[in-house]
Amino acid sequence: MRRRFLHCVGILLSGMLIVTGTVDATAAETVEQSAWPWQLPAGFLLPVVPADNPMTPAKVELGHYLFYEKRLSGNGTMMCASCHVQRLAFTDARRVSRGSTGELTARSSQALVNVAWNASYTWANPSLLSLESQMSVPLFGENPVEMGVNDSNKQQVLQRLQRDARYRRLFRQSFPQDGEPISWRNIIRAIASFERSMVSGRSRYDQYLQGNARLSAAEQRGKQLFFGEKAECFHCHGGFNFSDQTVYVRSRLEEMLFHNTGLYNMGGSGAFPEGNRGVYELTGVAEDMGKFRAPSLRNIAVTAPYMHDGSLKDLPAVLAFYAAGGRNIRYGRYQGDGRLNPFKSELIGNIALSRQEQQDIIAFLHTLTDDSFIRNPALADPFRR
Repeated sequence: MRRRFLHCVGILLSGMLIVTGTVDATAAETVEQSAWPWQLPAGFLLPVVPADNPMTPAKVELGHYLFYEKRLSGNGTMMCASCHVQRLAFTDARRVSRGSTGELTARSSQALVNVAWNASYTWANPSLLSLESQMSVPLFGENPVEMGVNDSNKQQVLQRLQRDARYRRLFRQSFPQDGEPISWRNIIRAIASFERSMVSGRSRYDQYLQGNARLSAAEQRGKQLFFGEKAECFHCHGGFNFSDQTVYVRSRLEEMLFHNTGLYNMGGSGAFPEGNRGVYELTGVAEDMGKFRAPSLRNIAVTAPYMHDGSLKDLPAVLAFYAAGGRNIRYGRYQGDGRLNPFKSELIGNIALSRQEQQDIIAFLHTLTDDSFIRNPALADPFRR
């Protein structure tokens, strides 16, 4: 399988990673979004948008309704927002998500924060490079079942929308060139457009960078640790989106990064739990065992529990985990010392933090919460307006 990778190269400047370069046209097409008023926060750069799905107000409005539409699931009981709750930065507070049939997924629901700038989607699939391609997983996936749309009910779900006058109007406005605009392709394009409109960049830390807010002494200490070589946080969580998988117009495509942080080391072999082994599940390459993407840390304080499987319950547990250089599971079926995982990132073993330093970093992470985002009425359930 041919694999495409991306890495943003840049320099650290005033707590921001400024990335330079040009987009590789063979990897992604971009368009200037004259029809969509981005109104980006300070420091944000224009995101990459597929040329065949330009942003428009009509499409974003349609996607907004579809995101909160239970009739879009096979059995009519679940919507995208079931696993992506706004007040939780569009996560769901569960260790792992639950699908429309009650089946549990293997992984924790990721926050939908600034997804327009993501290089890849889902926790560990380097082949899903757009929101449009990713959306087939929750909609049509069978192992596990999430939205529960399948060959036997696909047409029935479309008919639910076709019978609704609002959707007939919104689809016509969004896709005026299509003779039959209510289609799965257009459903996916509309939801992707709405998700790209979810922009978070007005936290107290952002205000601090603009000179409009102050940080406490603990938050200042945490900031210095976060962006310093002692805690190593910024290596995987840098840039304006606090992630190492951030792309935008004129960023450079080089390598896509995934990381083994020493969360497991079953039997001392480096193994992760079956069915949840990171990039290895796709490549079969030993070095990919336990490698997952580093999510954005924006709004991280409201997205517990943490890690790909929700196995760390809160931020103190996360900081203690990194300060220890991995997790040592002493008993049970997952027994093994993750600190000794042979595939663990070399960055993790270099971290040594006192309890006070861990608390200071947590204090800093709380400054990344953007209340205007998690309370924005423009992103709330439109059926309740």
